[in-house]
Amino acid sequence: METSKENVLVAGANGTTGKLIVSYLRESQYYNPVAMVRKQEQQKQFKIQEVDTVLGDLEKDLSRAVKGIDKVIFAAGSGGHTGPDKTIDVDQEGAKNLIDESKKANVKKFVMLSAINADNPESSDSLKHYLEAKRNADNFLKNSGLNYTIVRPGALTNEAGTRKIEAALDVERGEVTRDDVAYTLVHVLNDDVAQNATFEMIEGDQRIEDAIKEF
Repeated sequence: METSKENVLVAGANGTTGKLIVSYLRESQYYNPVAMVRKQEQQKQFKIQEVDTVLGDLEKDLSRAVKGIDKVIFAAGSGGHTGPDKTIDVDQEGAKNLIDESKKANVKKFVMLSAINADNPESSDSLKHYLEAKRNADNFLKNSGLNYTIVRPGALTNEAGTRKIEAALDVERGEVTRDDVAYTLVHVLNDDVAQNATFEMIEGDQRIEDAIKEF
């Protein structure tokens, strides 16, 4: 890991959004990505890109994964369509596990990829258990004592990012590209941006850099 840049652990680095996050971190002059993956075979793709990797399972001991880490982006998830048990294990308890270890390791900022309506799980029958898990993880982070930013995007799409969003404490339900979400998550790592803040985001008309300065 590098010493001239801040080392950023990406939980969920092997996911679609996680890979985008790693890519943007690689392009940054401030951050060095550390991709956390569960299996050795998942390390190969990152090593080809000369990206640091660490093996870590959210349901197990993560003390080694956070060693030498300055900041964390939690982009892992079981997905909204898994059973409630797995959602609790990963999205809720896995997040809590990483938050606890990050606190022990004196991580400077923890960025959480959450979900729109996480504060209102009853808004969706099909996603209720998922939103409850997200809400519980978010609240755990807020009460952890860590510096944090919680980003709650709308429905994720795989289209090209526009770099323009609508961001507020509460926005109407809508869509946003994974690309723009990844870009936002990297930008809120900045100590001066959205410190100890929570916001929802969907596609919109405001530049991401301007939208996130308001928190």
